[in-house]
Amino acid sequence: MRSMSQLGNDLYTGKTSFPFVGRRRLWFLIAAILVIGSALVPLFRPIQFSIEFTGGSQFTVSGVASPVDQSLATDAVLSVVPEATTKVVTIGEDAVRVQTDQVTDAESREISAALAEAYDVPESEVSYAFIGPSWGADVTRTSLWGLAIFLALTFIILALYFRTWKMSVSAIIGLVDVLVITIGVYALFGFEISPAAVIGFLTILSYALYDTTVVFDKIRENTSEDGEVSGRTFGESVNLAVNQTLVRSINTTIVAILPTGAILFIGLIWAGAQTLTDLSLSIFVGTIVAAYSTIFVAAPLYSLLRENEPAIKTRDTRVVAARELAGTPV
Repeated sequence: MRSMSQLGNDLYTGKTSFPFVGRRRLWFLIAAILVIGSALVPLFRPIQFSIEFTGGSQFTVSGVASPVDQSLATDAVLSVVPEATTKVVTIGEDAVRVQTDQVTDAESREISAALAEAYDVPESEVSYAFIGPSWGADVTRTSLWGLAIFLALTFIILALYFRTWKMSVSAIIGLVDVLVITIGVYALFGFEISPAAVIGFLTILSYALYDTTVVFDKIRENTSEDGEVSGRTFGESVNLAVNQTLVRSINTTIVAILPTGAILFIGLIWAGAQTLTDLSLSIFVGTIVAAYSTIFVAAPLYSLLRENEPAIKTRDTRVVAARELAGTPV
């Protein structure tokens, strides 16, 4: 079996090549299925938003004896507000966080007393916080504005850097692909979208943009060498660039998901830190999707957008004709 370094060398020289551009119809079909499927998931399994987005009441019970029985919290809330929707999360080894629909002040006092009694702790160990729906609406609006500004600046900066809007379009579509699929995964597995998760999404878009920029930079380098004496078509130059950066993309992804996975494990299993879990989960899922999107969507799409340009089409035709004349397989 070849070592990773040998594989990387073969990919860089073109001795070994994976048909990312040549089989782009297949990759686009798979990408379309993933995006459409992700967009349809919320219709059957609604996206779970945290209390910061929906508004509601939150109770935290500290000093709880181990093992923590979450059903006690649910029963305590329902004993005061029978129709309430509750979400119970264990924090560390001796605390419980209970989130409910919005309740009145009188009900919140009764729920606090019921929780203290259920877990046999003083009422002073039960803290209460209320988050209004207007605050959640502000969080949602700010998040959407942040996303819109990010995508707009990305388009402008890439267009100026690469001097072609087609790279910007390809990169933006790749970023949207990452965002839609990541949110679809969240909805499918019932993960909750919180402000920390939104921060993670924006972080992942930055990571995906970085990965795409590295690949596109190599594409620009290869295609700028496609003069009259080049024996490669435009699509082949793009494909070579993706293969040349493939090992780097894989290594970068692995290096990114290992510590993120460790943080996710620590936050979810050990520390019970929900913010830490939300942030690391979105980055973990998005990093994997970002690597796929750059390789299978953004780069092949850029090749597709450029291949029909008259100058490139003429040169590609000349390259293919020269091969046929020389008896070289096309």
